[in-house]
Amino acid sequence: MRRHRQSLWTNTFFSFAVPVSAGIACILLCSVIFSVLAFFVFGNMMFADIFTILSLSAGGVSSGWICGKYRRHRGLIDGIICGCALYAIIFVTGDIFGEIADIRKLLLLVVAGAIGGISGVNSKRPKNLM
Repeated sequence: MRRHRQSLWTNTFFSFAVPVSAGIACILLCSVIFSVLAFFVFGNMMFADIFTILSLSAGGVSSGWICGKYRRHRGLIDGIICGCALYAIIFVTGDIFGEIADIRKLLLLVVAGAIGGISGVNSKRPKNLM
C-alpha cells in the first residue's frame, strides 16, 4: 500500500509564498530589463510609467497563474490574495526606502493576479501534481 503524501500546495502559507516569490522575481527581472532598455535605447526615462505598469502586471499575472495552476481551485480569490501580498511587499519595501506605493498599484496587482489565477486554473493540469 502506498503512503499518502501531502503536496506543498495543500499548506496555505507555502502555497502562497512560492507564487508571490515568483511574482517578485518576475517584477525585478522585468524592471531590470526595462531599465536597461530605457538607458541604452531611449537614453531617458520618458516611458518609466509604462514600464512600471508592464512590470507590475507581469509579476501579478505570473504570481496568480502559478498559484492557480498548482492549487487548481479558487483561481479568482487566490489570484487576488497573491496580488494583495505582492502589494504588501512593495508597500513595505517602499516605506523602508521612503517611497510609498499608491492605491493604483494595489488595483493593478489585484486585477493582474485575478486574471493570472483564472487562467492558471483553466490551464492544463501539471504532470507532476499529486
